[in-house]
Amino acid sequence: MASVVLSEAEKLYIVHGVQEDLRVDGRGCEDYRCAEVETDVVSNTSGSARVKLGDTDVLVGIKAEMGTPKLEKPDEGYLEFFVDCSSNATPELEGRGGEELGTDIANTLYRVFSCENSVDLKSLCINPREHCWVLYVDVLLLECGGNIFDAISIAVKAALFNTRIPKVRVLEDEEGTKEIELSDDPYDCIRLNVEEVPCIVTLSKIGYRHVVDATLQEEACSLASLLISVTSKGALTSMKKVGKGSLDPESIFEMMETGQRVGKSLHIALQKILDEEESLGTSRPKVGFLG
Repeated sequence: MASVVLSEAEKLYIVHGVQEDLRVDGRGCEDYRCAEVETDVVSNTSGSARVKLGDTDVLVGIKAEMGTPKLEKPDEGYLEFFVDCSSNATPELEGRGGEELGTDIANTLYRVFSCENSVDLKSLCINPREHCWVLYVDVLLLECGGNIFDAISIAVKAALFNTRIPKVRVLEDEEGTKEIELSDDPYDCIRLNVEEVPCIVTLSKIGYRHVVDATLQEEACSLASLLISVTSKGALTSMKKVGKGSLDPESIFEMMETGQRVGKSLHIALQKILDEEESLGTSRPKVGFLG
């Protein structure tokens, strides 16, 4: 994880500001930085998205490939997460540091999406016990400016919203041999329902209060953070504590309430942007770095 070195005076300035609900960049404790979301940015994927949250830059690509269902869930497809942390994001991610952070992020995503209702995996099944769609979710962390988990979860949801999976039919001949027929129409595809896909809200404890969407400087002043995955209806699906510090039960309950409230607002704003971009169709201008 990227970190910055602050003097004691700078830390004191940040902590005192948070206690007054006034952060260094002028935000309140429950305010996110301005986020840029763009979908369909990588042409050779089934779905993709780029999210820039403050100075944090994330690119997600999803590739749908046929595979074999897992033995314990023979009538469902599944997701596989791969996270690559570019050494350009911060020198600390070069080598083993980047690998460890990538593994930690991937494990967190697996945990967030382990909730049964997050994605309709049954819709990814083609032929029970034999064929299913496997969604390979590749996450590339391009720049680290604080609060990477939230930015990645937003990018993953946007990429899933953008994902189009070809429609297939299972044909059976007289001998009982099954064949898979792929539709010739590129627009004849399956869209995923992302309504229940959770987003991560990270709450960082600074002094006696907690903030959302912490910058690198604020993360340096925080000894403990709580990662909460929240659905669009405000339901909590998972929770993880990070950092060396401790959190008392009262703080945890307060952070959970804040996470639910902020998470619902985050989902509403994200879905509005995705729907607006979708309505523009193929004529929309590409404004990202891959435009």
